[in-house]
Amino acid sequence: MKNFVASLLVLGLAQAAWAAPTTPVIDVYKSPTCGCCNKWIDHLKTNGFTVRSHDTDNVAQHKVRPGVPPGYGSCHTAEVNGYVIEGHVPAKEIMRLLKEKPRARGLVVPAMPVGSPSMEAGGRMDPYEAFLVNRDGSTRTYAQY
Repeated sequence: MKNFVASLLVLGLAQAAWAAPTTPVIDVYKSPTCGCCNKWIDHLKTNGFTVRSHDTDNVAQHKVRPGVPPGYGSCHTAEVNGYVIEGHVPAKEIMRLLKEKPRARGLVVPAMPVGSPSMEAGGRMDPYEAFLVNRDGSTRTYAQY
């Protein structure tokens, strides 16, 4: 009887592990000397992401392969579940993207807008947009801040 109960307990724990949601793993490609990139990684971790950080001296090469449109770059590029994430995209927009699963390349926040995650400057918040990059490279506004 003891073995039967133990087997049920193990089976129950295994089923719970299979059913438990996994945290998204995001690969971030950044310069080894960029402080705001490290702060953005902290922002992702605080919001439930598992982050694999990759220091590189050629961040630009990581923008071309996944299709970041010219003029939409920033200081770091990330990839999660087949999507590119460029720049200081808020974690909540990445989670929304992963939930909605649009047929797109990913999300971009061009440049480094003040007030975006890891670009905080006191209470200053410049308006900015997160853009959805369509498969053809065109963009449309995904969120406004």
